[in-house]
Parts: sequence; C-alpha cells; structure tokens
Amino acid sequence: MMGTLSARRGLEWLLGLYFLSHLPITLLLDLQAVLPRELYPVELRNLLTWYAKEFKDPLLLNPPPWFKSFLFCELLFQLPFFPVATYAFFKGSCKWIRIPAIVYSVHTMTTLIPILSTFLFEDFSKANGFKAQGPKTFHERLTLTSIYAPYFLIPLTLLLFMLRSPYYKYEEKRKKK
Repeated sequence: MMGTLSARRGLEWLLGLYFLSHLPITLLLDLQAVLPRELYPVELRNLLTWYAKEFKDPLLLNPPPWFKSFLFCELLFQLPFFPVATYAFFKGSCKWIRIPAIVYSVHTMTTLIPILSTFLFEDFSKANGFKAQGPKTFHERLTLTSIYAPYFLIPLTLLLFMLRSPYYKYEEKRKKK
C-alpha cells in the first residue's frame, strides 16, 4: 500500500515538473513562430535561432503552416492547461484532472506523430518547403527526434497513468432506490 502511494506521488511530481517546465519552453521559445517578433527580446530570438541551427530543426527554422497550426493549439489549449496540471500534480489527490489530462495527452501525442515522422522520413536534401534545411545524417535525425520524443513519451505515460491507476479510475456513483 505504502509503495503504491509513493510510486503514485513520485509520478505525480514528475508530471508536475513536466508541466512546470513546459511553461517557459512554450512561452519563450515555441510561440516565437506564431507571435509577433517584437514580443521577444533579441537574446531569446538568438537562442531560438542557435537551437534551430545547432540541432537542424527545420520546423523552427522555417515553420510550415501545419506546424504553426500545432503551435496555435499549444497557445490556445495547452498553455492554459499547464499551470492547472502543474498545480494538480504537485498537490496530488486531484481526481478532477483525469479527463483534462487524458484530452491533453491524446492531443499532444497526435501532434507529435507528424512531427517525429517528418524528422525521421522527410528528404531534406530536396528543395521543398524546408528549403533543404534539416537533419541530413541518421545521427542528426535521431538527435532531433530525441529532443522531441519526451513530448510524446511523457503524455503517453500520463495517459496510461490516468487510464490504469486505480486511484484515478472513474467510479460510477449509483443512486439508492
């Protein structure tokens, strides 16, 4: 019993840290592709440019419209959820987070499938929408994929936790006759 409680609280703290860390990443880096440049100091713009060039991230170097649509979803739906989820998982015992967490995890994993597929399978040597920018070698592709992979794996863990944990399972309350 105590081991299960400790494991649950440990996972809740991991999830709380994930959502807490997602706030600055989203606000300071990800959203630069969709918000006006003037909102960001030159140092943050330079940091994003350095990252995109260093890790050959074609989605942040020259974001295609489909990727921008994911970023708008991150702005409108995910960003407001991050502080709520941070609070719920750090506090613990917040069963009300189950359905929003399931929705978040499924949405996030769905967006990561085309992103990871692009990194792994796109031919960046062609003059296409990515202007021949992107990972060229298998090692570069794996490095870039490994940067984004936690944003698939942690929501997958969250989904399984919400669906399988007896603590978070929905119990139907029946009215007495």
